[in-house]
Amino acid sequence: MAQIIIRNLRKDFGAFTAVQSSTFTIEDGEFFMLLGPSGCGKTTTLRMIAGLELPSSGEIFIDGEEVSQKPASQRDIAFVFQMFALYPHMNVRRNISYPLISQGMPRAQVREKVAEVAAILGIEDLLDRPVGGLSGGDRQRVALGRAIVRDPACFLMDEPLGALDAEFRERMAEELRALHDRMGATTIYVTHDQLEAMQMGDKIVVMNHGVVEQFGTPQDIYDWPATLFVANFIGSPPMNALRFEGAVGPGQDSVMLGDAAVAIPALRAQANGALVLGVRPEHVHPDDSAPYRGRVTATEYLGTTQIVSFDTPNGPLKARLPSSVPVAVGTTTGLRFDARKLSLFDGSSGHALVSEANAGVLQHG
Repeated sequence: MAQIIIRNLRKDFGAFTAVQSSTFTIEDGEFFMLLGPSGCGKTTTLRMIAGLELPSSGEIFIDGEEVSQKPASQRDIAFVFQMFALYPHMNVRRNISYPLISQGMPRAQVREKVAEVAAILGIEDLLDRPVGGLSGGDRQRVALGRAIVRDPACFLMDEPLGALDAEFRERMAEELRALHDRMGATTIYVTHDQLEAMQMGDKIVVMNHGVVEQFGTPQDIYDWPATLFVANFIGSPPMNALRFEGAVGPGQDSVMLGDAAVAIPALRAQANGALVLGVRPEHVHPDDSAPYRGRVTATEYLGTTQIVSFDTPNGPLKARLPSSVPVAVGTTTGLRFDARKLSLFDGSSGHALVSEANAGVLQHG
């Protein structure tokens, strides 16, 4: 397969900049996610890697070759779309075999390749059926088969599960990841679904307004978001953002939220003015002895867990607690946070301050 390197990639459409100076590396064999909301530039980035859009500036290397100005036909890639893009007048076998036949491959070899791919995808019994009568999940398998059969350097997937219902999406996500692991293919996958990205990806690029907000592993991005946008976009519920005014400096290991001192990882940075303390819901614990207080405003039962909403002096806060923990709406309790798991953000720029806990992640990202 192939390593893909993106350097200072930019795409302008007239006065509008869709992608701004993106830089990241996709290692050989990685399942790589381009994640962000609609209009963030993720699909435009994918199309530039594919050669369907030429960049305004920047470089794209596929397996060591600079290809940014080469057309799609000269890049060894395969594209899988959300809407399947199958040939409706052909059966499954002919849809899968079409790329090989168009390349002039001998028919005996084509039959062998199609049979191999059908076995990988578990669709041997569908080969002679028309694609029009297939379920959405089976049609997506056929679209994958047509891409896999070419043995490309990398696979590019633009929200391939977006047209499926929730049950099929979850099943196909598992199948796609398992398929990737069997083949060892380099795969770039565009999605707006952060749960899908966290479930499937080896690495994630989070984009917003054409800018790469963060690049790293799912766990690093979840545990140590580089910006308030990432903190809010990743996680369900997202990271709590408790806003306050203050001053922090290198070595400081606590902040004042009103009259309560809250322990944080020791900082390596200086910041003054508007600040934001980031707390994941699972790192919030009711504790009557804790000085920081919150009033319960709502509870949401989720089976083994519950989401409890609090009103605090620094804004709303949600906690993920075991369902066995008794909570009554309207009561006030102390709130304790896992100090080593907290993030501190500059409220003006939205960027995370570097601490002893997140230094390796943020400096690498």
